[in-house]
Amino acid sequence: MPHVVFSGTSCLPFTDGQTEVDVTADTFRRLIRELNERFPGLGTQVEEGMAIAIDGEIYQDAYGVALKPDSEIYIIPKIGGG
Repeated sequence: MPHVVFSGTSCLPFTDGQTEVDVTADTFRRLIRELNERFPGLGTQVEEGMAIAIDGEIYQDAYGVALKPDSEIYIIPKIGGG
């Protein structure tokens, strides 16, 4: 099962403090849907305020990315700049 790691603290209020979960999703789009079903509001939080690394590669737009059964997904707070 793909494994998701929540980095930082912005996801913790949605996950009741869980920092890691396994998911059944096979695409990033389905991952967002699954996270939102399991933890209401988290999918939106991830879409709007988080950066995504899948198997060591950071994505700006991960919606078309396929997840493998052994994928590691890191959800990271975006760094603001200006």
